[in-house]
Amino acid sequence: MQGATEIALTKLDILSYMETIPVCTAYQLGSGVTEDFPFPTEQETAKPVYETMPGWGCDIGKARVWANLPVEAQRYVERIEDAIRCPIRYVSVGAERNAIIERN
Repeated sequence: MQGATEIALTKLDILSYMETIPVCTAYQLGSGVTEDFPFPTEQETAKPVYETMPGWGCDIGKARVWANLPVEAQRYVERIEDAIRCPIRYVSVGAERNAIIERN
């Protein structure tokens, strides 16, 4: 992550309508699978490997604390955090300036 120590995850609210959410977890390269992003010369032939996660099916735009997010949204954020190996400190849940959840 180029030395990042924390991440801000934006636009979580736009996923609210999805029944399931695909998450790219790896890439198929030839006969192998890698969790690393493919080198530019391999990107044309790389095929994403997805896992799906359940959506939350409700508007999260009014949430301002972590506990007010549906458990499915929390698990999605935690899955992304695990995948990128960097803590997600801020989660944006809407277009308004104050539509941010700060995680400790």
